[in-house]
Amino acid sequence: MKKVTLVLDDGTKFDGYSFGYEKPVAGEVVFNTAMMGYPESLTDPSYAGQMLVMTFPLVGNYGVPKFSIEPDGLPTFMESDRIYATAIIVSDYSQQFSHWNASESLADWLKREQVPGITGIDTRQLTKLLRERGVMMGQLVFSDSSEVVENPESYDSINWVERVSCKEVIRYNEGAGKKVVLVDCGVKANIIRCLVRRGCEVIRVPWNYDYTDMQFDGLFLANGPGDPDKCGAAVDILKKQMSQSRKPICGICMGNQLLAKAAGATIYKLKYGHRSHNQPVREVGTNRCYVTSQNHGYAVDASTLGNEWRELFVNMNDGSNEGIRHQTNPWFSSQFHPEACSGPVDTEFMFDRFIETL
Repeated sequence: MKKVTLVLDDGTKFDGYSFGYEKPVAGEVVFNTAMMGYPESLTDPSYAGQMLVMTFPLVGNYGVPKFSIEPDGLPTFMESDRIYATAIIVSDYSQQFSHWNASESLADWLKREQVPGITGIDTRQLTKLLRERGVMMGQLVFSDSSEVVENPESYDSINWVERVSCKEVIRYNEGAGKKVVLVDCGVKANIIRCLVRRGCEVIRVPWNYDYTDMQFDGLFLANGPGDPDKCGAAVDILKKQMSQSRKPICGICMGNQLLAKAAGATIYKLKYGHRSHNQPVREVGTNRCYVTSQNHGYAVDASTLGNEWRELFVNMNDGSNEGIRHQTNPWFSSQFHPEACSGPVDTEFMFDRFIETL
């Protein structure tokens, strides 16, 4: 395998070997502490523009499932139509794989999708550095090539939601019961699956689509990558909807942040984000604590919420906001991923709560 070097913005270098597609790339370097789920994580649009560091040492041992599309237009096993992460960085890549559902190796999949993979990195040291200094930009440089990414764009300067959102209206389960408009900021397929399983017709619209004159029963704000402050158009449309209707609204991840911004709150960037399957959150006003799957680098400053809003969940590790609710209207959200995939499904009841309000 060819030698490749990860060069961070602060000048730190990590040497490893390529097991994926061989091309220089740049992106924000982030880490995920999950033990499994790399097919779902790599195809999660929320990782667009980021190099994904897996802290669990052994990666690739169960291969990759076949990419197939169901009759409803959703992928069977993945979370989107392709890999969105810029690269994957692991400590120990398993050359051999074994799983009943595997059709190819992680390496073959990366090469087919033209995404670099690097192994032999001390991911423990890299993760400790990112925890201490915060996430930062980095790029991969191959030892046998002088090619580099010239003037890479800063991650924070890009509206990633605009890049990953659908470009036209897409309908799922058409003609079914309740109609739900889903604002696609980079939606994971399992969010749509969870709504369809509950008998909803899902109308997926682009992030800046004005849905306020459409006929629907509820509004769902999806997850997505990047800085929510870049999504002013989505917030303005949401404010318009909230000013003219009490129709139920539910948000996940980016959706939590957009709903909070529409409620007057401000957003800040976390030092190294929450990306894992094991984030504990507590439902405010109760002693109920849930283990959740998360993937976000920004958070809501709950102290800036308007008087009509309250926190719904808080993170038990750092006290950051994990969801909000309106005191009288059926509007609520979670910062974590109740649809999981991959991860624990302890909080899938959030979809049931939303359905009950329709």
